[in-house]
Amino acid sequence: MEDIKKIELRNLNINDYQGLKTSMIEAYSNWPGAYWSEDHIEKLLDIFPQGQIAVLVNGEVAGCALSLIINYDHFGDEHTYKDITGNYTFNTHFPKGDVLYGIDVFIRPDYRGLRLGRRLYDARKELCEKLNLKSIIFGGRIPNYHKYSEHLTPKEFIQKVKMKEIHDPTLNFQLSNDFHVKKILKGYLPGDKESKDYAVLLQWDNIYYTKKDRKINQNKSVVRLGLVQWQMRPYHHLDELFESVVFFVDAVSGYKSDFILFPEFFNAPLMSKFNDLTEAQAIRHLASHTEEIRKKFMELAISYNVNIITGSMPSLRGENLFNVGYLCRRNGTYEEYEKLHVTPDETKFWGLTGGVKIKTMETDCGKIGVLICYDVEFPELSRIMADQGMKILFVPFLTDTQNGYSRVRHCSQARAIENECYVAIAGSVGNLPKVENMDIQYAQSVVFTPCDFSFPSNGVKAEATPNTEMILVADVDLDLLAELHTYGSVRNLKDRRLDLFEIKLNKL
Repeated sequence: MEDIKKIELRNLNINDYQGLKTSMIEAYSNWPGAYWSEDHIEKLLDIFPQGQIAVLVNGEVAGCALSLIINYDHFGDEHTYKDITGNYTFNTHFPKGDVLYGIDVFIRPDYRGLRLGRRLYDARKELCEKLNLKSIIFGGRIPNYHKYSEHLTPKEFIQKVKMKEIHDPTLNFQLSNDFHVKKILKGYLPGDKESKDYAVLLQWDNIYYTKKDRKINQNKSVVRLGLVQWQMRPYHHLDELFESVVFFVDAVSGYKSDFILFPEFFNAPLMSKFNDLTEAQAIRHLASHTEEIRKKFMELAISYNVNIITGSMPSLRGENLFNVGYLCRRNGTYEEYEKLHVTPDETKFWGLTGGVKIKTMETDCGKIGVLICYDVEFPELSRIMADQGMKILFVPFLTDTQNGYSRVRHCSQARAIENECYVAIAGSVGNLPKVENMDIQYAQSVVFTPCDFSFPSNGVKAEATPNTEMILVADVDLDLLAELHTYGSVRNLKDRRLDLFEIKLNKL
């Protein structure tokens, strides 16, 4: 996992062929010679380039999904793989057809367990919606059926898989991706000994039929945010902390969120085992976990297909201690951000040093910014980010009292209005009686919007219950920001008197 630098989802091209061939040979090791020839791939790319989707890891083909468009009425439910592919000529492809038919999908064994197959399936669904097709259909193998064929019929086997009494990796995966079984096909793919020549005809219905949707990898208009309102509780080991982290990532990912935001210093409970030291020494020991935590977040971002804003953690650079966090992208890349302004207490008790990086960060949902807690109380920072194209500002925070929280809350809401952007804030709740300088926490996580007719009148999209551990999930529409910028009742960005004042970065 540590060797993964980048994951890319894109349309296949003919230059990928050797990598595709290698991946297929490894994926179908039980079927010697089971790979498409270069002529086959050239034909597919010629007749339907959009339908051939690859996922690459570090520039190498890790998996692929191949498809055709067909007029399903010409085939009906009783068909074979040979029928659908026109005896492997693909002459059955019909651009004006009504069904996206999957003719192959595979993941190289070395990259299984990263949920790359789910990305390919999601890309197919997006393509189906974009092309306004009724459904996705394919014949799915049941490779574990041979283990039960002597005492179970295919129907009984499928029922037991549905009831989780039997595990079949292929069928379980397809059912978990919202495909339903249409019927059982006999002789669909002759020679499939593991499936005993049976296949399951599976279908996913496009509920947006007649609605045109976006292209693969195009920035999304509606972005789903997941905020973690984190309960401070004792953790004696890093693995205990990771259990809670994985729980929240799994929960937020289950709602198909694009981002998950953790609070500032969410890992502070680990300092309890350093209570024999001074506060400054304890937090420096805590910094020894930061790199391992970052790697864990990277693993989770990839596995759960969600962009993770890690809140913040202490980081030592030589003798200086900084407060940093990471944007862990679901494509396997990451960037660091820093807390620029440290509070008097952070200087007094911990000896924190302010960072120097002011920047926006690119994501598959557009540009975002991150300001850690106290930083959001300095409006210049977010204005610079807004000028760089930021649409969503994330604010991980840690406040002990309600008045401290109110400063973060009200300043965050002001940033949403003046910069015509969304602002998401997430903090921690509860008590840590065994950690010095971290006794009590107060938080209420919120997603703020601008205040205009297309947004909530109070500028609050969603808010959590105060001082209660929970997640907050909310959708934000980036297209509304573009409309506001041009047609809003007031236009804070456009109406600035740049003839009188400006904000600019100093060169360091």
